[in-house]
Amino acid sequence: MARRRDRPRGVIDTSVLAAGIAGFKSLRTPRNLSSWLLRDWLENATFTWLVTEDILTEYKDVLTRLGVRRNLIGEVINRLREEAEFVHVLFATDISPDPDDSPFCACAEQGRAAFIATLNHKDFPQKSLCAKVISPGDPIPTTRRRRLKSG
Repeated sequence: MARRRDRPRGVIDTSVLAAGIAGFKSLRTPRNLSSWLLRDWLENATFTWLVTEDILTEYKDVLTRLGVRRNLIGEVINRLREEAEFVHVLFATDISPDPDDSPFCACAEQGRAAFIATLNHKDFPQKSLCAKVISPGDPIPTTRRRRLKSG
């Protein structure tokens, strides 16, 4: 297993987390690509999951609205508090057209993420991000992309 600092760094959008949890109805075989991505992280530590307190709050709020059992939400949040890497965001970014996704963009940019995994690509404009925007099931990038210099 790669050491933490050698693993790709990634941010997981709430859409992927929610779909992944829904896909874990059968613990033996994940039912969708989001659940495969989460399972691979849980079992093989394939990437360093980057979070902030704002992101954890959004995860908790959305999972609650979706009717996920409280004890399962607690397990997910506690696991992330133990295993994920916290990013201290120094400044806000207005990269996303959806203000709820701005914390994910800021975490990715300031946490030097190689990727953002999402089911909502329109909310993560690739041209404005160094992190590669991927879907679950895409290969995990190992390095950040370089942003073109403007002007």
